[in-house]
Amino acid sequence: MHGRIARKTLLSATMLMGIAASPAWAQTAQSGPPGAGTADTGNASNEIVVTGSRRTTTLQDAPINISAVSAETLAKERIDDVKSLAAFTPGLTVADTGPGSTGQIILRGISTSDTSTFGANLNSAVGVYLGEVPLYLDLKLIDVARVEVLQGPQGTLYGLGTLSGAVRYIPNRPDVDRFSVDLHARGYFESHSTDLGGVGDIAVNIPIWRDHIAFRTVTGYYDNAGFIDYNYLLKQPGVSNPQPVRGTTAAQAGLGNNAQYGANFTRQKDVNFEHTFTTRNQLLLEANPNIKAYLTYAHQTTDTNGRQANGNGVLGTGKYEFPSRYLEPSHRVSDLYAAEVNVNLFNIAQMVSSTAFTKQTVRRMSDNTDLLLDLDYGYEAFPNFSSYNQSNTTYNQFDQEVRLISSHGGPFSWVLGGFYNNFRSANNYREYVPGYAAYFGIPRPDDLEYISFVNTQTKEKAVYGEGTLHITKAWQVTGGVRYFKYDAFVIGGTDTPLTGGGIRRTPYPLIQFAPSRIKSGSTGSDGTVFKANTSYKFSDSLLGYFTYSTGYRTGNVNRVAPCVLPLPPGQNVCALPSELQYTPDKTRNMELGVRASLFNRRLQFTVDGFKIDWSDIQVPSQTVNGAVGIIKNGGKALSQGFEFSGSFKVTPNFLLQGTYAYTDAHLTQDVPALVVSQGITFPAFAGDRLPGSTKNSASVQGTYSYPLGGGNSVEAIWATTYTGDIYSRVGLRGNGERIPGFVTHRSSLSFVAPKYDISLFADNIFDKYAVTAISEDISSFNQTRTGVVERYYSRGVLTPRRVGVELRYHY
Repeated sequence: MHGRIARKTLLSATMLMGIAASPAWAQTAQSGPPGAGTADTGNASNEIVVTGSRRTTTLQDAPINISAVSAETLAKERIDDVKSLAAFTPGLTVADTGPGSTGQIILRGISTSDTSTFGANLNSAVGVYLGEVPLYLDLKLIDVARVEVLQGPQGTLYGLGTLSGAVRYIPNRPDVDRFSVDLHARGYFESHSTDLGGVGDIAVNIPIWRDHIAFRTVTGYYDNAGFIDYNYLLKQPGVSNPQPVRGTTAAQAGLGNNAQYGANFTRQKDVNFEHTFTTRNQLLLEANPNIKAYLTYAHQTTDTNGRQANGNGVLGTGKYEFPSRYLEPSHRVSDLYAAEVNVNLFNIAQMVSSTAFTKQTVRRMSDNTDLLLDLDYGYEAFPNFSSYNQSNTTYNQFDQEVRLISSHGGPFSWVLGGFYNNFRSANNYREYVPGYAAYFGIPRPDDLEYISFVNTQTKEKAVYGEGTLHITKAWQVTGGVRYFKYDAFVIGGTDTPLTGGGIRRTPYPLIQFAPSRIKSGSTGSDGTVFKANTSYKFSDSLLGYFTYSTGYRTGNVNRVAPCVLPLPPGQNVCALPSELQYTPDKTRNMELGVRASLFNRRLQFTVDGFKIDWSDIQVPSQTVNGAVGIIKNGGKALSQGFEFSGSFKVTPNFLLQGTYAYTDAHLTQDVPALVVSQGITFPAFAGDRLPGSTKNSASVQGTYSYPLGGGNSVEAIWATTYTGDIYSRVGLRGNGERIPGFVTHRSSLSFVAPKYDISLFADNIFDKYAVTAISEDISSFNQTRTGVVERYYSRGVLTPRRVGVELRYHY
């Protein structure tokens, strides 16, 4: 029934997402306790202090595959979020899909999902932390000391079970000793836009009671310019004609002459703007150096009015134009409440307790017309037919994690922890067909065509730990284990208020679900994962390590209403018993790496090779009844490759940095009915490349700094990034496409003083046009239904050139 493809996107895009990162450029940082802030002191990449291994150490001495991006790098590269971070992080692919979502985030090729211009608002493959708190939210990277990335499963070190890695945003912490203010402002012009863009934020640290209480607050506003125009919005839905000229082929059809345009359409420019307000507030309560607590409240709101995509020229539309009949606004609100307690237990162990509640609400509206046309139910018999959908999704998450980290010294150290997670989601979805009910005499004047609700709950418990034995000063061996158990539950329902039975069940003006249309289901599982690691420090400047680790991602219930069996007559949109749930998928990760700092630290680099075996893969599919998007298990895959990150101080004033990653991710087993296109399933085969990620990616940056005296300097930066080609679907099966790779350039020229700096900058200097993602497939492009051309197919578009000025001030 209604909702096959678009409902598939809506329901499954939030279920199978991973967030991750990989080695990136880092700057020197001063040491501090785990989770504390750091301060940049130079350009020695491997001297940054990290705490991701639960021990404070320099990156050079970290015995696992951990990388870090410092506050200095975040600022100089204008990295505001994970999408910006990906351009300089080998092994990480994040499609630039605009502010309507976080984007589709993939690490080391671990994904089977089609690309999407809608992006996604959840992740499930990687653990993400803000300090010691599981995050689950897409908060802006402001007032952040560094970002740490641990590659490979980390279930024996962190509460969150991980399939492919963990990412930690380390915030600057309240300081009980000094008052400080940090101001930042950015303004720019953007090509293909009529708007100016701007960003502003302020961070204030207030000591309240010396040595005991301090408060730190940061607030920012992002007014990023849009560049996509919606030029064919309906003036009056149900009355205006969405396509005045019909034809038996797409070439014969059109949007009409000037008079027809004026009678039916209006336009809105730059609809993919970003309006984001964000704030993070921390209160430090310190009884003494052995007992302290951080209380955190964070809030972020993001609004936009349309997709960052085009229609690939359908009906004569342009590169920065999407032919939607409706605006497609998205409103995302995120809140985090957290308490972190650190207690020194008699210098034997450090206890860290984190309690967090997160809530995210996403409201969005989308053009639904092509979905219903594609179902071929004859809606186009109404000459002015159009449709839109509205969805409201809420995610609530409660986490409790307690860890004990040894501090007694000696050759043996350990970590023990327990974790509890309660995740709940609620989705309400409606579709409307303006004017349709009146045209056909259906007693439903609100034109409500389809309704559904799905509520889910997943509870996970885990205990974990690992121990490290320093056999010699240079050689250490680590082993870890984790046991997990989860239970999941779903309840949901659907109805079709314009059908005969639907009108009886849901008479106007009611919007309700008959008990016979509501069903529930549940699932659960448990298991164990392991980790083994060893490293050897050949000298103070050369370290090698090897890691074998296993990871998992919990199974869950599909966010689709279960079927009422036996199926009632008429149209059904539901999941059969075999489609209600899916089981965990698992990874086995092996990697070998070397970190070196040579020639008096002038040359520093990290290089690693990895191999990931992925089994019981969670793959996107669809229900038999209604073709709604679900997740199922099937097949095996392999991801293997290598990554490089390095820096070379050519002269005292000139620093050259670079990254490269090669990732070969493909199926190792035939999978029947893996790919879905236009309601038809296609098999995939061993050797088929996995979609969504690049096989090759690289970046290079040159930084020249010229001292002026008095602590002042001039700094020039030029960076070039290469994003390799991407497959839109597994092995290009089912009308999949190869999305071409592209190269972009950015630069800045800065005057740097002890208290402030001012920069001129340009991003995407040569205004490169590139496709970043594809929704639906080319088989729906220029397809006609009784003379009506579908506008279903869309292509994500890279953000064009930005040129502007940036100012930072510290007091």
